[in-house]
Amino acid sequence: MKNYLILGAAVCVAMSMVSCKSSESAYKKAYEKAKAQQTTVVQTQPTVVAQPTTVTPVQTVTTAPVATNENTRTENLTLVSGAGLKAYSVVVGSFSIRANADKLQRTLSNSGYAAQIATNPQGMFRVIASTYDDLGSAVQSRNNLRSQYPDAWLLRK
Repeated sequence: MKNYLILGAAVCVAMSMVSCKSSESAYKKAYEKAKAQQTTVVQTQPTVVAQPTTVTPVQTVTTAPVATNENTRTENLTLVSGAGLKAYSVVVGSFSIRANADKLQRTLSNSGYAAQIATNPQGMFRVIASTYDDLGSAVQSRNNLRSQYPDAWLLRK
């Protein structure tokens, strides 16, 4: 009788171990689905090849114009897409993935901005909403964009 009880308990334990299904396959399916969507997004976007444009090296500089004191950054950028950078630019996004920068550029273009993308030596894609010859116009544009993009900052060429 004792042997049957032990044998029954062993069968129950074995059945419970066999009936448990790992959820690893669910995670794998979700990962593959996300990877496929990302690949689809990358494949559907046209490839834009632009001639590299070099800008000055990275430095943080405080400028002192007549009307305002605004902090600007200087970076060594290579233009990826767009018409070109002027003396002051308003940067609204930085991404390590090109597809994310392209999406923000399209959003800004649909809103009426001449958005551009540039990359720095560290591989970050900077999305530039607008570019100006004078600091005052750049500051005004940045202040207007901060209602929608609170982390907007100024880039000096």
